[in-house]
Amino acid sequence: MESTGRKNPRHICIILLTGLGDVVHGLPVVNAFRRAWPDARITWVVEPMPAGILQPHASIDQVIIFEKKRGVAGVRDLRRRMARERFDLAIDFNIYFKSIFPTLFSHATERWTFGRDRARDGVWLAGNRHLPARPRRHTQDMFLEFVEVLGVDPYPLEWRLEITPAEREQQERFVEQLGGRRAVALVPASANVKKDWPADRYVDVVNAIEHDLGARGVLVGGPGEREVEAARTIESGSSRKPLSMMGDGVRRLIWILDACAAAVAPDTGPLHIARAVGTPVVGLFGHTNPWRVGPYRAFEELWIDAYTEPGEAPDPSNFTPKLGRMETIEPRAVIEKVERALRSENDAGAAVNRPHVGESGRLHAGEGEAR
Repeated sequence: MESTGRKNPRHICIILLTGLGDVVHGLPVVNAFRRAWPDARITWVVEPMPAGILQPHASIDQVIIFEKKRGVAGVRDLRRRMARERFDLAIDFNIYFKSIFPTLFSHATERWTFGRDRARDGVWLAGNRHLPARPRRHTQDMFLEFVEVLGVDPYPLEWRLEITPAEREQQERFVEQLGGRRAVALVPASANVKKDWPADRYVDVVNAIEHDLGARGVLVGGPGEREVEAARTIESGSSRKPLSMMGDGVRRLIWILDACAAAVAPDTGPLHIARAVGTPVVGLFGHTNPWRVGPYRAFEELWIDAYTEPGEAPDPSNFTPKLGRMETIEPRAVIEKVERALRSENDAGAAVNRPHVGESGRLHAGEGEAR
């Protein structure tokens, strides 16, 4: 392990640009830094889409938006914006080329990155401190390596996703629409079609939620073409149309998922938001490895793991995609998991691996350990 030989930082630059789930995984890091260095200023550089996760957030003083899609103009604007700051510690959590720009623009005395064993595109060249080589792990565990190498205690893990008073009012109006029933959020599509469960399979799940489980199905997700088309397939096939809360905005995802009794999702950002607010997640995995990208140390008995071979030990270092596995997941299996999640809301002794979250979404050392 490299020795930093530094004093407590005065201004920390977090470089975690995207995606949505990764940004959620970065929150326990900044919360740990805030506990260790309460007087430090923390700035986070991020792309526009996941920025809502960070605004507002009690541990983050400033958010700088990197508009990467603007190309050279976006890079120039980022350089001008970061030139106003004086950082003494920068941490680049990303492994792709685009993160080189903010890392170098930070001009921080210490610039930490993953080493060349895990980073790509020469990203490690932008840093002057590197994490020791080790096998790939769950994304959250890899991010926590930066906390540990700096001598900071990461526990208790805290996400601390905040819901504003105005958002609480919207949440209350949403709950009123449920007519006294509990809500089960359904995320019909991810950013990668290969990760998705076929949309028509959700129809049986919605019908079971509405008629057999006494709850309301709620469609959540963004306004993208594939997401909208998947939602239409589900709505047209269901005997009772689920409540649609589809639309743009990360902020509304937070308060919707916070109000739900359970969520059903493939490997996508809302799955990690649900985990962070303590909503039980029925995770659907086949294309990607749940032991690497699943809800962190939580709800493992609600996962449907079509990725790991029968009899094979879970291996979070395996990141090889597996084609055609999502299609092997049957609606009956998902319905059983949803029923179990709803039952756990009423039965404190149910055998579900709960995440031990409190008001701020906490996980203490040794709790909910992954198998």
